[in-house]
Amino acid sequence: MTATATLSSSEIPGLKLLHRGKVRDVYEVDDDRLLLVATDRLSAFDCVLPTPIEQKGVVLTQLSAFWFEKLANIIPNHLITANTAEMPEPIAGDPRLEGRCSLVKRTEVIPFECVVRGYLEGSGWKDYKETGGVSGYSLPKGLAQCDRLLEPIFTPATKAVEGHDENITGLEFKSAVGAEAAAALKAASMKLYSAAAEYARERGIIIADTKFEFGIDTKGNILLIDEILTPDSSRFWDAAKYEPGHPQPSFDKQFVREYLETLDWDKKPPAPPLPPEIAAATSQRYLDAYFILTGESL
Repeated sequence: MTATATLSSSEIPGLKLLHRGKVRDVYEVDDDRLLLVATDRLSAFDCVLPTPIEQKGVVLTQLSAFWFEKLANIIPNHLITANTAEMPEPIAGDPRLEGRCSLVKRTEVIPFECVVRGYLEGSGWKDYKETGGVSGYSLPKGLAQCDRLLEPIFTPATKAVEGHDENITGLEFKSAVGAEAAAALKAASMKLYSAAAEYARERGIIIADTKFEFGIDTKGNILLIDEILTPDSSRFWDAAKYEPGHPQPSFDKQFVREYLETLDWDKKPPAPPLPPEIAAATSQRYLDAYFILTGESL
């Protein structure tokens, strides 16, 4: 696939824009299909940065497509195609959209993030320091930052349109979606994480944690949707450099978060621009993750 120009925002004549999120623009194709366009926008601390990350949207789209195919035996997903050439006009004729579009089945989105954690970092580490547990799970005393958990845990979160997602307990999740759906979503999430983590570990990447999203199709089936197992939705660590007790070298946007933490910024909009070298290094981390996991270059 040839490199595409940086895309901060999309406009597609003839298609109705339904939603412009932090990263994706969502268009209506027809009653049954949506078009997801992954831009090169990057959000950190719930703010969209003014500096795009080159090829980020292509990595998100194509890596998700890779995982959707690889994990389709666990649960069906919403992807119809991520090949722009197979999409209707005017999508196929626009080189700016090459590689960054997903044509998907329309679903009723279940408004929760299904988070699975194999290691103690991020909000999980913060909760552990404050309470000794995470989302209702009691964990052993004395764990260090980035320690591997004895077994992965399921820690669902509310899906916030704006602001922070909030971790909830399994009981709260069960109460919100129903016992049967909660059990199905948890089981699918755990199986997806286990399979992906094993595959990635063999290739030198630790998937410390990740989040999945699900929707319900017109027949009542649960489908895996949105993006999966990307540097935006997961923590990808370099397995060769893994050492608990401190933040890990990563292939995700943690690099940007750490840079932003060095600035005198109150983490409220507007977000500061990124220096060219930080943006370029972030882009390279995303591309490296794609290459390591798929064995192919974009």
